[in-house]
Amino acid sequence: MALEAGIVGLPAAGKTTLFTALTKTAGGEYGKTHVGMAEIADPRLGALAGVVSAKKVTPAAIRVQDVPGTGPALLGNLRQVDALLVVLDGFSPGADPAGDLESLRLELLVADRDHVAGRLERVEKQAKSGDPKLRAEVVRLGEILAAIDAETPLSKIEGELPGELEPLTTKPLIAIENGPGGIDLALEAELAELPEDEAAAFRDGPSALEEIVRRLGEALDLITFFTAGEKETRAWTLRNGESALDAAASIHSDIARGFIRCEVIDWHDLVEAGSHSEAARRGLQRLEGKTYVVRDGDVLNIRFNV
Repeated sequence: MALEAGIVGLPAAGKTTLFTALTKTAGGEYGKTHVGMAEIADPRLGALAGVVSAKKVTPAAIRVQDVPGTGPALLGNLRQVDALLVVLDGFSPGADPAGDLESLRLELLVADRDHVAGRLERVEKQAKSGDPKLRAEVVRLGEILAAIDAETPLSKIEGELPGELEPLTTKPLIAIENGPGGIDLALEAELAELPEDEAAAFRDGPSALEEIVRRLGEALDLITFFTAGEKETRAWTLRNGESALDAAASIHSDIARGFIRCEVIDWHDLVEAGSHSEAARRGLQRLEGKTYVVRDGDVLNIRFNV
């Protein structure tokens, strides 16, 4: 499953404009949640595709969700995303991006308070059964609620949080100022409609959107691995430190279930060798098991049997 980022911001800050620019799709009906995929540009992918004469080239992507407005109910729709992109108004007369960021942090904290209070109410009723685990959770939730009332985000609360909670204030937060002091999102949305070569001619340097995706990748501690075949050459994301079995699961659950072994080669070695067979002949390819920790730039060929 693709990693997911949620877009939040105060009204008219440019949330849907960012969504359009990142996903290269129109935002859709006003007031509705928009969902799309943001591709992760990676020059290594084209080089690998050229080596294997790939008929299809598929970049890695992050799922992006844009919810309308703020408030606990709407922000609650983002509890399962991996990170938050916070759009700040930097273009309006009297704009105050720093102040808006603090307002949004408070909105997230209020949403978490409602979430914890709701969980506490349910667990208190269940704890009447006498279950010691539920009683302990009631105490812990009470401590968390008191910390939130003291304006402490859950990311700064000491100790382990109950696993059933899906807090917003523990998620990585990437602030994006929309305006002269940051990124012109309206321009980026217009450029997203053009072919890549035409869009590059209008820019003074690299795409600002690529910088956003890069920051998102750093916040989530992502690496990229590849599968390279003639039918399709594709990039995939993993969290740094995840295994070959995790990589298999990100491709398809059947591949993970039937995992036998994994052929691994560094992308640069494959490009330099010119083919899988030549890389194998040079001893650049190796066999790894389920627990192998995948490295950024690995090209994987996972052998499996279901």
